[in-house]
Amino acid sequence: MTSKKKIHFACESRVQSIAISSILPLHRISPSTRKSKKYLSISASIQKLGIIEPLVVFPQENGKEFLLLDGHVRYDILMDSGEKNVDCLIALEDEAFTYNHKINRLNAVQEHFMIMKAINNGVSEDTIAAALNVNIANIREKKNLLNGICPEVVQLLRGKQANADTFRQLRKAKAMRQIEMAELMCATTNYSARYANFLIASTPEDQLIESAQPKENNGISQADLARMEREMESITRDFKQIEDTHGKNTLNLVIVIGYLKKLLNNARVVRYLASNYQELLDEFQKLSELKSLSEETKS
Repeated sequence: MTSKKKIHFACESRVQSIAISSILPLHRISPSTRKSKKYLSISASIQKLGIIEPLVVFPQENGKEFLLLDGHVRYDILMDSGEKNVDCLIALEDEAFTYNHKINRLNAVQEHFMIMKAINNGVSEDTIAAALNVNIANIREKKNLLNGICPEVVQLLRGKQANADTFRQLRKAKAMRQIEMAELMCATTNYSARYANFLIASTPEDQLIESAQPKENNGISQADLARMEREMESITRDFKQIEDTHGKNTLNLVIVIGYLKKLLNNARVVRYLASNYQELLDEFQKLSELKSLSEETKS
């Protein structure tokens, strides 16, 4: 029978209302931040919906004051609006790193699902736009982001930083080509609309939806397009081959470097190499001193 590990929580389970005057911020919000789009969006959301995510605070020894660990922008907005109290989570440790540096920013796909969840819960597009301080057209664009995108592509790009323009390009291709394009984006970690546009330009016409035909060549000849299609097919094969062999090659390199380090710890071997193969010894030493396989040795 396996023993159950005890889970340690970072905060108390209950939310507590605390006087804003007793909260001590770690830094000030700059005037430029107050003019930023993000700040204005949060401000509009608080005015429309109130505080959705509580502040995170840590109690001081005097029992009367609290150190603000997370929520400085929300705190600043509430102070300016004259609020007296705010809902807070009480942290069990004085540790701001967890709350300020382990945050995953929403990408386009996550924004789409967030908006769809709000709409399905009965929140109108106008209300969402007002809460986020954006134009309603922007909300509708995010709502329709995945129209024409096959489910496999959604799963591939769900946690990636692909933007609306990237999905606009993907929408021009048929489902199988969409999946192929998404796999190439993941392999190269390039999710830009420019790269997606290049992939569309190199896509055979029979893999494009009718609304995307004929292709806008922008002065590119049919011969050039055919060459680009052949090159993209070759690149796709190369990526697949690298994906299949990368793990094995990395393991082999780790073993080789470990063996070289052991070899160079032998004084007799080093003396022999120094006397007969100095250049080879220099290269061995460079390899053994690598901190990671991605580190480049300087010539």
